[in-house]
Amino acid sequence: MKIAIVLFNLGGPDSLEAVQPFLRNLFSDPAIIGLPAWLRLPLARFIASRRTPKALGIYRQIGGSSPILGQTEAQARALEGALEETLGGEHEWRGYVCMRYWHPMTERVVQSVKRFAPDRIVLLPLYPQFSTTTTASSFDAWKKAASFTAPTVEIESYPTEPGFIRASIELVKQGLAEAGDGPKRVLFSAHGLPEKVIKRGDPYQRQVEETAAAIAEHLDGVDWSVCYQSRVGPLKWIGPSTESEINRAALDGRNVVLYPLSFVSEHSETLVELDIEYRRLAEKAGVPKYVRVPTVGTHPQFIHGLANLVRAALWSTTS
Repeated sequence: MKIAIVLFNLGGPDSLEAVQPFLRNLFSDPAIIGLPAWLRLPLARFIASRRTPKALGIYRQIGGSSPILGQTEAQARALEGALEETLGGEHEWRGYVCMRYWHPMTERVVQSVKRFAPDRIVLLPLYPQFSTTTTASSFDAWKKAASFTAPTVEIESYPTEPGFIRASIELVKQGLAEAGDGPKRVLFSAHGLPEKVIKRGDPYQRQVEETAAAIAEHLDGVDWSVCYQSRVGPLKWIGPSTESEINRAALDGRNVVLYPLSFVSEHSETLVELDIEYRRLAEKAGVPKYVRVPTVGTHPQFIHGLANLVRAALWSTTS
């Protein structure tokens, strides 16, 4: 049996020239700006134009492009290997990376999957916590572009999937060890959302808190809190903000161990916002030591967790 696994992520610009069109694609998404197309599209062009100079500065700090495509490709290959290892040659597995706002985008990936002619398709978002702005947007784009007779199953979310949690615990414990002696606080930082999105019923904030609690349960009583980064625009966003929690840790004399629990790969929000901007903020605020924990990436526990999700999804289509 031939099985296609489509791994969804947001994507990122692969050159400085791609920064503005990437932003334009982002803000053209009705899941991001909920206006009619005749208003949303010109507004998206305007916002992208306004934000491009700052975004160019961000991407210049990490070599002029986002590393997210290469990292997601590595996750796809690792997942293929994990599935082949556990199920042998019973099936032919093919992982496809599908980015929402930059290449390879949905229409191109749909054509690649059609050439493979799979018997089953599994849609696997690389967003552990579900949001209408990420997972639902990726699924909607896929449904509009795809027309397959093969059964397709969606994995909506996995905020407490055991492999994901085990990988996270191991990485956070390494961060705690790096922080050394003295009082510590783990900050579980997630990408923020406007408060109005949550009030409409989006489960993202609740699932982020579930992930944090599942990790913290195994940290031997270490002080911790959940916070949200990347706030933009005038709307009220969910909180507390990561900046305010860093400042609070400084006032409390705590070392900070920061884990970006809503991201599974490195990109501008981890490599610049967390590693450079928030580190600078922590030093200025007087945090004794600031340790940023890496994302799960291709951690074996995380990859095996994804393989378990795929196997369970396939069983659901054949039962």
